[in-house]
Amino acid sequence: MFERIAKISLGALLCVFTLPAFAGLNILACEPEWGALAQELGGDKVSVYNATNALQDPHRVEAKPSLMARARGADMLACTGAELEVGWLPILLRQTGNPKIQPGQPGYFEAAHYVRMLEIPTRLDRAEGDVHPGGNPHIQTDPRNIALVADALAKRLAEIDAANAEYYRQRHVQFAARWKMAITNWEKLAAPLKGIPIVVQHKGFPYLENWLGLKQVAALEPKPGVEPSSAYLSGLLGQLQRQPAKMVIRAAYNDARASEWLTERAKIPAVDLPFTVGGSEQAKDLFGLFDDTVQKLLGALK
Repeated sequence: MFERIAKISLGALLCVFTLPAFAGLNILACEPEWGALAQELGGDKVSVYNATNALQDPHRVEAKPSLMARARGADMLACTGAELEVGWLPILLRQTGNPKIQPGQPGYFEAAHYVRMLEIPTRLDRAEGDVHPGGNPHIQTDPRNIALVADALAKRLAEIDAANAEYYRQRHVQFAARWKMAITNWEKLAAPLKGIPIVVQHKGFPYLENWLGLKQVAALEPKPGVEPSSAYLSGLLGQLQRQPAKMVIRAAYNDARASEWLTERAKIPAVDLPFTVGGSEQAKDLFGLFDDTVQKLLGALK
């Protein structure tokens, strides 16, 4: 009798250990910043996969079979929106056919819906380059936008996974408190940057400029997404002789050649900003992203 009970107990124990582990919500993030935010808010209740990395141009992504597989198994899609992913996301959604993450469903989340958009064009003309009808989509460079998106994303997680709604609420409260304190510290540190004239390689920093009071005086791209010609760069160099800048900034994924050409001749430093999580050794998470961004900008002033 004892031997039989022992066998039953052992069998039950083995069943427990062979049960599949709960993976939680499968979240596919279009960009690393939203993957990092989903992880902050979701903790061990979510499994996050990023469709892109910091060294990729988020406008241009190939829908590879591995990405297709991730999309098919996703419970939620977290993207920037504002047509940042217009060149590849609609194809991905159409070919995978996952009903959970289609536009209009709770599993489809666009961060740009929850912030005030900048650089909304007054007219649309493809001759003007990569212009986005809803405004500049690079909202992640202002940490105040991250806070707004976090509010909405936490609520969406609770809607999709109601059983863990209180868990997401508590995670959000904790994150929001830490984030508010971090913003105060970053703004204090970055005070010397207010009014500093800069050149940008790509018009990807209006939210950063608006947050810190940086003054963009020129862009290396004559139009968004258009590579500069030698004649354009020469004209830009002449402009900077009349209206000097303190630095030229670029994102981690940008080709450095144009900015290096300008820095060599204009005698101003180039600043390679992480732009998103993973864009530098220091930008391992959202807090590191802005720690490194502020420090690199301040370093260029010295």
